[in-house]
Amino acid sequence: MAILFDSDINWESCLNFGTRQFFKEKTCIYQQGTTGDRFYYIQQGLIKVTTTTAIGKERLLNIGIPGQLLGVQAMDRQPHFTTATVVNDSILYFFSCEHFQKLIKYQPSILNMFIKTVIHKMHILADKIYLDTLLPEQQLSVILLNICYEFKNFEVPLTQQDLTKCTGLTRITIYKILKQWKEEEIIEIHGKKFIIKKPDELKKLLGKVLI
Repeated sequence: MAILFDSDINWESCLNFGTRQFFKEKTCIYQQGTTGDRFYYIQQGLIKVTTTTAIGKERLLNIGIPGQLLGVQAMDRQPHFTTATVVNDSILYFFSCEHFQKLIKYQPSILNMFIKTVIHKMHILADKIYLDTLLPEQQLSVILLNICYEFKNFEVPLTQQDLTKCTGLTRITIYKILKQWKEEEIIEIHGKKFIIKKPDELKKLLGKVLI
């Protein structure tokens, strides 16, 4: 399992403070505009995080994978500004505000990791302003780099089908982009995961670093 940021937190022991939940594909975990009072740890599955514009258009912000946290921005009981939807059947642990207080007493380093997560999620939301003007390969670059930013390594546990479901790009478009990146040795594809060998090349595609 990937490790969030450069942390040595043993999440397996921390899960005892949370409540295990199973979510079926296409289930909404939380909705934009609803009041938050908990955060989630993704143990298994894939979560699409989106926001809805003033004209009602859905925009993809991020893809949640095992080892990541969801809903941290609304832990102060403020409205969610994103919607989290299950892409594949998933297992998550939720932690209420009360759970969180007990958790940071058990492992104080979680508070620092929690703050980093909130800051990163805010950056993702701000960067979305630019994403709509980007080409498909640039959009895909941002999504993959956002995922890798949160982990020690550059292994992304996603398939081409996962990226198609989450991004809204066509299967052919995803295939062509990944095929080109593979030929240029920017990425390697191993079964159900990508290994990003040259992240700087993906950043160059953007013209500026968005993460």
